[in-house]
Amino acid sequence: MDYATYIAGLPKVLAGAGVIFRDAQGRILIVEPNYRSDGAWVLPGGTVESDEGESPRQAARREAAEEIGLDVEPGALLAVDWVRGPGRPPLVSYLYDGGVLDEAQLAAIRLQEAELLSWRLVEPEAAEGYFDSGMARRVRAALAVLTAGTGPVELEDGHPAPGVRV
Repeated sequence: MDYATYIAGLPKVLAGAGVIFRDAQGRILIVEPNYRSDGAWVLPGGTVESDEGESPRQAARREAAEEIGLDVEPGALLAVDWVRGPGRPPLVSYLYDGGVLDEAQLAAIRLQEAELLSWRLVEPEAAEGYFDSGMARRVRAALAVLTAGTGPVELEDGHPAPGVRV
């Protein structure tokens, strides 16, 4: 078997990357996509263009710049989540710290109208009501890591992986 055939036969995994941006009051920035039928909101982020050689960190930065018009270097990796889903390969979701946005950055937000309807800042406790359950668990775990100042947390479907404490 040649190398290309071998690679083509390997299991497939999708990858996504997002960013948690906060304001000075600790609220997090969430966006309302127009492509979700369940009404759930998300964090700025999207697909890692791995076929183009893009890393998760590069994708998080590119997606945030495309979606909300802010080109901010992501900070620390907060969470990595192995997300299973029906009808698709597993997704590895990387979640980075976007830092605290100042008033000028918040005023400069410009939505990518092809994908997003609106954005808002919400208290972390209230954010869970906007997300689907998996995203809510992922964000909760990432915020816990951010508060504790510890390293990234490994998740499976939004839950800490076996042996991992958050």
